[in-house]
Amino acid sequence: METRRVVVVSGGMGTPSSSRMLADQLGEATRRELERADVHTDVTTIVLRELAVDIANNLVTGFAPPALADALKSVAEADALIVVSPVFSGSYSGLLKSFFDVLDNTALESMPVLIAATGGSVRHSLMLEHAMRPLFIYLRARVVSTAVYAGPEDWGTGSRGADALEQRVTRAAGELAGMVEGTAAVRRRQRPEASLPFEELLAQVQGR
Repeated sequence: METRRVVVVSGGMGTPSSSRMLADQLGEATRRELERADVHTDVTTIVLRELAVDIANNLVTGFAPPALADALKSVAEADALIVVSPVFSGSYSGLLKSFFDVLDNTALESMPVLIAATGGSVRHSLMLEHAMRPLFIYLRARVVSTAVYAGPEDWGTGSRGADALEQRVTRAAGELAGMVEGTAAVRRRQRPEASLPFEELLAQVQGR
């Protein structure tokens, strides 16, 4: 049975982080939805807080340190992506934007993406539609219809807010799982063959 790879990117800055909690909840819900359809699933979580220095160095030098390079490769090779950001000044975090700035701008083409955010007020939920969704549409990803926002009222165990959050998570995870099948094969066909190192290309040109 072929394994589908789901990568979860958490842009939370704190420890503990509500963004990480929501990321874990969405990753597990997506795994359940896919395995309910007999699709074996591997879920990998990338915590951007741990890569902050590497991301900054990449922006300055143009080269990704090994840990960041592995994270970027995981995202590019995923069958689906879940991205969770805290809300800062009415938008997603600068760290999250910087991570996707150093990712190849064709890496997410046709990839199913679920977007989510956490914040201190329900008013901040609009960020998902006016800021975060346009980012991934620009990157030519396929963004699921249901975006998930979690505020302070959504974290009380057994509360009405927590139940409503679980419903939103399940609905969004189901939409993402539904996109995964049929998309993986398309993305494999679209991926270009690995190019030769520059030195080998130069040697070929000089040898003509």
